[in-house]
Amino acid sequence: MPASEQRVWGIHGGRTGDADTLFLTRNRIAIGWSKVDDLSKLPEDREAFRKAVADAYPDKKPGSIPNNAGQLFRFAHQMQVGDLIVYPSQRDRLVHIGRVEGPYQYDATSEPGYPHQRAVTWLRAVPRTAFSQGALYEIGSAMSLFRVQNHVDEFVKGAAGQATAPSVVEDESVAPVAEEIEETTRDFVIKTLARELKGHPLAEFVAHLLNAMGYRTRVSPEGPDGGIDILAHRDELGFEPPIVKVQVKSGEGTVGDPIVSALYGKVTAAEFGLLITLGSFSSQARSFARAKSNLRLIDGPELVDLILQHYENFDSRYKGLLPLKRVYVPQPLEEDESG
Repeated sequence: MPASEQRVWGIHGGRTGDADTLFLTRNRIAIGWSKVDDLSKLPEDREAFRKAVADAYPDKKPGSIPNNAGQLFRFAHQMQVGDLIVYPSQRDRLVHIGRVEGPYQYDATSEPGYPHQRAVTWLRAVPRTAFSQGALYEIGSAMSLFRVQNHVDEFVKGAAGQATAPSVVEDESVAPVAEEIEETTRDFVIKTLARELKGHPLAEFVAHLLNAMGYRTRVSPEGPDGGIDILAHRDELGFEPPIVKVQVKSGEGTVGDPIVSALYGKVTAAEFGLLITLGSFSSQARSFARAKSNLRLIDGPELVDLILQHYENFDSRYKGLLPLKRVYVPQPLEEDESG
């Protein structure tokens, strides 16, 4: 079968690799959702799978149910005998590539938490260094089961024992991977703030960010605040200039000139105005602010920059809200243009 026609799946063995023994010693692949009964008893219908997940996990967020049900449906019905399976083991740090050998089976006894299983023959255990950064990123998917789409050829060659380590210079996937990680992180931060900190809670978060930057803050009580959500200052009592009057907008839309002008109308010549939004500013609003030396606008992307810069100084509450981990990614070597 040509590599382009070979179907390749990726699978994970739990967050800590707890299904590793089942996978590699018993030659099985499996996924969890252990409260969902035998999938072979369900109609071959996605809606039936969604209902089964919703019934088994009534506390699950509605938005996650279609994703979970989709993975179960693919495992039971779309995965076929002869498909390749890629398992990046967290324990031995090797990429195990196998071939699916049997249909879906339900076994609630062999490995607690992983009752939905299939037989597999492992073909190769390949060092991670044999794959491009893009391929490694693709199999690092957050999902338990996923279809490999972009780097099929690399894993087909790995299954045949033809994997070769790409050089850093030739690995053109490095830069896109780094950009995708950064973009995904930024999207996560904005979406989490927009979902979890609507209204006054976002003002409290921004005050905490300003504290991490070295400011002392006073947050206005929840309710009508006259357009000022936070007073920020450097000294302990809040008497010494500069005094910064902060307004926070938790919407993701565009903030126009009237809102910016209204804030500036509450700022004296000896004070500074700061307007922070998860969204963006209109061109008129930015033009107005550029003409005022004591007025600053911070939009969503700029806010994320500040969050990432001062994240290590956040308290456990906000680190729990935004669980981030510092990651180092390789940078492509720049060509020497001197010659």
